[in-house]
Amino acid sequence: MAASYDFETIQVEHIRDVLRVSIAHPTSKLNAVDEVLHRELALLFRELKREDDARAVLFTGNGRAFSAGGDLRWFPELQKPEVLEEVRRDGKQMIWDLLEVELPIVAAVDGPAIGLGASLALLCDVIFASDKAVFADPHVRVGIVAGDGGAAIWPLLVGPARAKQYLMTGDAVPATEAERIGLVNFVVPDDQLADEALAYAERLAAGAPLAVRYTKLAVNKLLKDAVNTAFDISTALEIVTFRTEDHQEALDALKDKREPRFKGR
Repeated sequence: MAASYDFETIQVEHIRDVLRVSIAHPTSKLNAVDEVLHRELALLFRELKREDDARAVLFTGNGRAFSAGGDLRWFPELQKPEVLEEVRRDGKQMIWDLLEVELPIVAAVDGPAIGLGASLALLCDVIFASDKAVFADPHVRVGIVAGDGGAAIWPLLVGPARAKQYLMTGDAVPATEAERIGLVNFVVPDDQLADEALAYAERLAAGAPLAVRYTKLAVNKLLKDAVNTAFDISTALEIVTFRTEDHQEALDALKDKREPRFKGR
């Protein structure tokens, strides 16, 4: 069965042998992740596993960001156990399906890639960033654990100590620093990002398809081991922290435009 792409928040188009996939939320210029985008991202990677027409994927974002992470307007809904359980299930399947897409995936990050947006970009095979891009996983800043893949992929890319530096503070990593520490592969001028990333995706698409795919699958065994080790525990702890007073305090502080006062409960 051929892949099927019918989304509200994601655009898909063929450019010769490359499938360009763009996060393009119609109501969020920063492509913030709400219920619809989260669900459609889960569907996207399931469908990409069945893609037969393209030989490579270019994954990018439209608007001012790759994705600015979770939409805080959605967070009150996540206090409902049934909603949070659905998000947990879809989130886990999203990451596993991303790692099982056989086609090589080139990420092109222009602007912020935050939270889940950062995890998705960093789990791609080759990451291009514009000189305006920035990466961050600021879950802790809203009183919750990085439970959407960040606890697995950041240590693999930059080592445990530096990963904890950023995951425990939520500090942002500018593109040039991200390249220096090995978080991304290439940083290019903003106006050259689309062309450079597409050219690289076309280079991969021109390679021997089975050799490229199977090489990716072999390397991704390492990523799967890391996700298998860290994902369930980090997600379980994220669910716990969603129900804490500290998380509610963080949301209240954002609404009131003040610094949160965390109490560890």
